[in-house]
Amino acid sequence: MFAHRPVWLLCSVNKGKLVPNAFSVALRSKSSSVKRVKLRSEKAQARHFVDFKQVRVVGGSGGNGCSSFMSLFGNEWAGPDGGDGGHGGHVIFEADTGVSSLSAVASTLVGQNGEKGRSKHCTGKNAQHNIIKVPIGTFFRDASSQVVADLAKQKDFFIAARGGAGGKGNYFFLSNENRAPTTYEEGGVGEDRVLYAELRVIAHFGMVGFPNAGKSSLLRAISRATPKVASYPFTTLYPHLGIIEYDDYEQVAVADIPGLLRGAHLNYGLGFSFLRHIERCRNILFVIDLSLDNSWEQLEDLRYELDQYEAGLSNRPHVVVANKIDLPMAERNLKELEKFVGDRSKILPVSAKRKINIDRLVSHIRDMHDNSLESSPISSAN
Repeated sequence: MFAHRPVWLLCSVNKGKLVPNAFSVALRSKSSSVKRVKLRSEKAQARHFVDFKQVRVVGGSGGNGCSSFMSLFGNEWAGPDGGDGGHGGHVIFEADTGVSSLSAVASTLVGQNGEKGRSKHCTGKNAQHNIIKVPIGTFFRDASSQVVADLAKQKDFFIAARGGAGGKGNYFFLSNENRAPTTYEEGGVGEDRVLYAELRVIAHFGMVGFPNAGKSSLLRAISRATPKVASYPFTTLYPHLGIIEYDDYEQVAVADIPGLLRGAHLNYGLGFSFLRHIERCRNILFVIDLSLDNSWEQLEDLRYELDQYEAGLSNRPHVVVANKIDLPMAERNLKELEKFVGDRSKILPVSAKRKINIDRLVSHIRDMHDNSLESSPISSAN
């Protein structure tokens, strides 16, 4: 309204200078009362790792055929000319090294529909396939828990839902007996089913412990991962993945598994969901909280829960990480833990908060990783 008002109407002259009058001040206060958009924090948010997902896949429908008759100069009844419909697009999963998680996979994936046929024998356009990139090592189960595909190598692909075929136009039904067919086909409906996508091996090492044992803090100390850290239990609800980089450019993946509860093998809490993550790790880091009395009971309970879920799961290559060694009561609890474990497992006392013995832990992880490369990969798709 006042965009083109002259400057002299909004200002007054005082001692040879232009001074804003009350009218211009009112306009300025009115314009400044507009609500501004709040600036967002630039802090990098940690993204959780997804290794299991239920996906509904729907193939695209085929285009309908066309029923049409041609009319030419000098030949008004030139016969049928209806074209066929285009084919619907498939839903395809393809293994790619550039993808490390299933978090980008949508819960419902739908293929594009084919275009319908047109007159003058014009065939409808075939739909483009919907190709979804997934990590290498992803396998798929159907509703009956049968493995239907295993993408173990780069560029391996799996047609999860096929698109429907395009319908035939009335020209397709032209015959000597029927010279003017009006019949045409509708496009086929694409496949529609539910699949369960899982990663075969999510990490080289999986950290196992009860809530508030310091697993997220330990992952921050040994890698560049930034999982949420707080003083209350169940801070971590999804597994986080951290990468340890060594001087020879070797990379070791460590997964922060959410805290277990006693009775997890009976599916207490989210027991099966958490134990499934551990099942697909090559090595195990038992994280024990030394601030609690009778800390050896934590290790005994953790082993019991793993073995009840899958026999022999706790016997995989492992190391006991005794965390919070910087606390006053930790020395006494560490001695009790060493007495209980004996020579059955190696114990590494560390402090994730104070970075005590972190280099020793990282070096031991590398030794375990080199030894595990000689063994065959763990398969969870059997």
